Parts: sequence; structure tokens; C-alpha cells
Amino acid sequence: MSIRHGLLALLERGQMYGYQLRAAFEESTGATWPLNIGQVYTTLARLERDGLVRPLPESEAGQRPYEITDAGRADLALWFATPISHADRPRDELSIKLALALTTPGVDVRGVVQTQRSATMRALQELTRLKYASDKPEDLPWRLVLDAMIFQAEAEIRWLDHCETSLVRYRPATGRPTGRPEAVDRTDEAARR
Repeated sequence: MSIRHGLLALLERGQMYGYQLRAAFEESTGATWPLNIGQVYTTLARLERDGLVRPLPESEAGQRPYEITDAGRADLALWFATPISHADRPRDELSIKLALALTTPGVDVRGVVQTQRSATMRALQELTRLKYASDKPEDLPWRLVLDAMIFQAEAEIRWLDHCETSLVRYRPATGRPTGRPEAVDRTDEAARR
């Protein structure tokens, strides 16, 4: 998720200063994505530079609230109307880790898979517990975030099951630095026919 657009969405509710934005962000997402206050102020500075928010005069307590501009509302509306592309998501560290484990001598790839599966199962259990801890209507945004995290954890476990099954059949070719399984190389098989 874009912190930029998250802050714009919060400012659409009304004027807020940095600490209020941070608290509202964490409340809206059930604190599933902790936000550093430095990120908030850095993002606000960029939003101000881009004309998407404007600072208001400081309060007596020394807090400087911000408000969204018309350009910020237009940018936010475009963000809500635009689907998230898979290319926009961060790299999947787990798949990269397993790919590298397969090609790094001395790594127990099955152990890597099992360690990850155990951690993901624990996370899934905790997320499920949190989901059912409250069913108040005002908790719906938080529960939807939890649902997404539960579905992602379930998908990761299914993918790890697939990886484990693939490892059973995996036989690295000798002398091949890529670590790709023999079954992927169809050229040798075709040449023998």
C-alpha cells in the first residue's frame, strides 16, 4: 500500500497533524502495518511539495495540522479507481530465498521450507484468533485487513506444500550452475529422440 495515498485518505476525513495521522492509520489497519512517525512527516513533506496537501497554521500546542487539497482529492480518487498491478507489489522475498537456497551449496532447502511453514502456521493461527476476537461493526476495516492477511498466509502454506512436493522430484543436473531441474531442459530430451 502506498503510505502517500493512505495519508491522503485519512486527510479526506478532516485536518490532522502527524501523530493523529499515524494513530488513525494504525487504527484503520488494525496496526497490521506499523507506521513510523518519520515516514509520516517525510510523506507529508512530499505531498506538500507536490501540492496534494497544505499545512495550516500551528496550533497553540505547537502542532501543525495538514489538509488535503483539490489536487490531493483528485489523486486519491484516481488511486481508488485504479487496480493494483502485480508489478507494483514488492518482490517476494520468500520465493527469492527458496530459489537461492536451491542453488547455494550446503543449504537444507527442505529445512528452509519447514521453518517457513511453521512460522506461517503460527502467524495464521494468531491472525485467525485476532479476527474472531471482535465482531463489532466498527471493526470491519480491521477485519478486512486481517482477512487479506489470512488468505495470504493460507496461499503461502499451499505454495510451500507445492514447493515440498517439487523438492521430492527435484534432481539437480550435474555441472549445471543454474540449479534448474533436469525436467525443465527439454532440449536434451528432444535431441535424443
